[in-house]
Amino acid sequence: MPFFNLFNYFFVTMNTSTFSRIIAGTMTWGIWGKNLNEKQMIDLMNCCLENGISTFDHADIYGGYTTEASFGKAFKSSDIDRESVQLISKCGIQYTSENRKNTIKHYDYSKSYIVWSVEQSLQNLQTDYLDLLLLHRPSPLMQTDEIAEAIDSLKNAGKIKDFGVSNFTPLQTDLIRTKTEVNYNQIQFSVTDLSPMLDGSLDHMQLHNISPMAWNPLGSVFRSDDEKSKRVTSQANILADKYEVSIDLILLGWIMRHPAKIFPVCGTTDLLRISQLTNATKIDLALEDWFSLWVASTGNKVP
Repeated sequence: MPFFNLFNYFFVTMNTSTFSRIIAGTMTWGIWGKNLNEKQMIDLMNCCLENGISTFDHADIYGGYTTEASFGKAFKSSDIDRESVQLISKCGIQYTSENRKNTIKHYDYSKSYIVWSVEQSLQNLQTDYLDLLLLHRPSPLMQTDEIAEAIDSLKNAGKIKDFGVSNFTPLQTDLIRTKTEVNYNQIQFSVTDLSPMLDGSLDHMQLHNISPMAWNPLGSVFRSDDEKSKRVTSQANILADKYEVSIDLILLGWIMRHPAKIFPVCGTTDLLRISQLTNATKIDLALEDWFSLWVASTGNKVP
């Protein structure tokens, strides 16, 4: 789908939902990170919206099952129009937390648990529907019939608009697709995490019209001092000077150059960085510049 006009700098319509080209990840908004208060969350939401980021990515387990409720309380107080934002959440991980009686971390994809989890997320987010529900991680015990029944029930009740998976391989995705439509897969992908580009995952998504979302889209560049990160940082610095943008925008631009039309999920809570993120949608990396980052990541010329 080509980009055109200002709208298409910020938004891409895929499948049945419209998500902003950059997605705001909320994992560190609560007690697992910055522990933002209500006003800070509202300011962050408004900053995102002012800068073309209208999609917010959640999971029920964030903050030990507390972040969705904190976000929902702030969202209700913000008076932001529900129709102006898109809310994503994930379920399936049974986390060990003071808010659950689990004795061990595990996965639960029974129909009753999926439906109950979504209803909990709706209550915590103080909304009537999710724009997208994702199964958080694959389970070896998942029953496709039960999953399909849960998704059909939730869609028919208007509680979710769309459905996808997260961290699923192509075969695991196809297993779910035998019973119900899968439109999204949120995966770990960045210039330092190339596996989905090399193992057929992104090819599979293009083949079946499954839209990829990428968590940790900056990879290890700002988190590690290993040789790979040093090589990528060095090359990204050269390109940042060439394109007159910051390194993080170069790394996002590299992801978004891929023909699968990947949605980066960015977890920053820095208002200045958020104000600049959508500039990554305007970067059109030259072919050799794109490959130069691949070479920097692998440390070898392309095969």
